[in-house]
Amino acid sequence: MYRRPLQSGVRSIVIAATAGSAGRQVLNTETRLSRLLLKRSSPALSAPRRSLHITTQLANVKETQVHSAEEVGAFTKLIEAMGFTGPLKYNKWKIKIAALRMYTCCVERVNYDEFFDQCKLPDTLNSWFLVAQLHVWMCLVRMRQEGRAGKYMCRYVVHSMWEDVEQRSKIMGIDAVHRKEALKAMTETFYAAIFGYDEGILSDDSVLAAALWRNLFNCQCSDPQQLELMVQYVRKQMQFIDALEGEDLLLTGEVKWRPLVEENAQSILKVSTPTYNDAGL
Repeated sequence: MYRRPLQSGVRSIVIAATAGSAGRQVLNTETRLSRLLLKRSSPALSAPRRSLHITTQLANVKETQVHSAEEVGAFTKLIEAMGFTGPLKYNKWKIKIAALRMYTCCVERVNYDEFFDQCKLPDTLNSWFLVAQLHVWMCLVRMRQEGRAGKYMCRYVVHSMWEDVEQRSKIMGIDAVHRKEALKAMTETFYAAIFGYDEGILSDDSVLAAALWRNLFNCQCSDPQQLELMVQYVRKQMQFIDALEGEDLLLTGEVKWRPLVEENAQSILKVSTPTYNDAGL
C-alpha cells in the first residue's frame, strides 16, 4: 500500500519525459527507476513482512477482584429513581450521626496550625477550608467503598461541612451578600478539587502533586519539598484509612489521622482493635 504512490509518481515522470519514445522504452525506463528507488529505500520498508498468526485459543487474562454491586429489590430501585433513599443495611439515623462525627474528626483531630506552618499558608478561613476539604475528600473516598450506605453517609458528611462553613462565616461577621458569594466560590472549589484529587490518587505522584498544587496551594507553591510532604501525607493517610473496618466507620464515624511529619513515614501504623476478656468485657 505505501509503495503505490511512489510507483505512480515514477510512472508519470517517465511518461512526461519520454512522450515521443516507444512504449517499450517507456516501460523499461520505468522498471529501472523503480528498482533503483526501491534499493535506496530503508531496509525496514523492503524487509519481508511476518505472517499473521491466527489462533482460536483464548488468552489467559488475570482477572482483578471487583466488589460486586449491592443487590436491591424493584421497590428500592423505584423509590430511589424518584429521589428518595431506600432501606439501608444500617439505621439511617445512626449513619447520620456517624457522618457528623466523621466530619468532626476532620475538624477537631487535625492540627491546622501545623499545616499552615509547614505549607506556608495564611491563617484565613479559606486556608482552613482548603485543608478541611482535603481530609473530607479522603473520608469520602473511603466511604464510597461501602455501597449504598457509604454513599448515603458521604452525602451527610458534605452537608455537615457546608453547615459548619456557613456558621464559621457568620461568626467572623461576614455579611449575607459576601457570605453567599464566598459559599458559591467554595462550592466550585470543592467539587473541582474532588475531581483533581480523584485523578491524583489513581495516578502517580506527579499527578497528585499537581492536584495539590492547584487546589491546596492555589498555584502559589514554589518549594518542591512542601509538595513532596503533602503527597507523602495523602498516600500514607489513604493507606491508613483503607485499613479501617467499614462497619465501624458506618456506625461510629471515628477516624484517626496520622501526623503530618513522621520520622518513618513509610511504615503503616496498625489499627488498634478492641480486646475482650473471657467474660466478654
